[in-house]
Amino acid sequence: MSTENDRLIELPRRNFLRTTAVLSVGAAAAGILAGCTNANASGSMAATGMSENKNAALLNVALGLEYQAIAAYQVGAESGLIKDKKVLDLALQFQGQHKQHAAALKKLVTELNATPVAQKAPLSAPIGKLAAAYGIPAGNLHSQADVLHYAAGLEEGAAKAYLSTVPKFTMPDLAHAAASIEGDEAMHWAVLRGALGLNPVPVAFI
Repeated sequence: MSTENDRLIELPRRNFLRTTAVLSVGAAAAGILAGCTNANASGSMAATGMSENKNAALLNVALGLEYQAIAAYQVGAESGLIKDKKVLDLALQFQGQHKQHAAALKKLVTELNATPVAQKAPLSAPIGKLAAAYGIPAGNLHSQADVLHYAAGLEEGAAKAYLSTVPKFTMPDLAHAAASIEGDEAMHWAVLRGALGLNPVPVAFI
């Protein structure tokens, strides 16, 4: 993998972690304000609204990452670089699971009376346009191994991002949903490493 590829893989995870950190600080401030007006019904309603906004924002960042993963697998599949049919079938299976994640996250955002983030480009877009929209370094992918390394990096970043976000949700059901998706991302990461001939589970913690 090139240095540029590594940088592009890391950016989505950094942005996700940065967003959750900012939201965490905002939530702490909201908690202090809510405590000061605990006896005030309108203050309680405002705190609830802020909590819902925080949850919806976290879900929308996760939804954006899922859209990126879906696009990455689309680019990989259409690139013609994945020569092994079993590997291609696996990539499409993982893409399908990311689509399920996205659908679930979109539904949760809607249930919070918020607007789900939109896709940056449709999957039907030309491969170059789709790659550009999501910052996928298609020009640096020259082999099946390159595609798998890139996908594995995205899955690793997503797994770690979800893991760091689970405790930031203020609703148990949302935390459970994020944890469930995190487990699937970790499995994707392990399988892709195995397909590359690497140790699928190199560490005890992520």
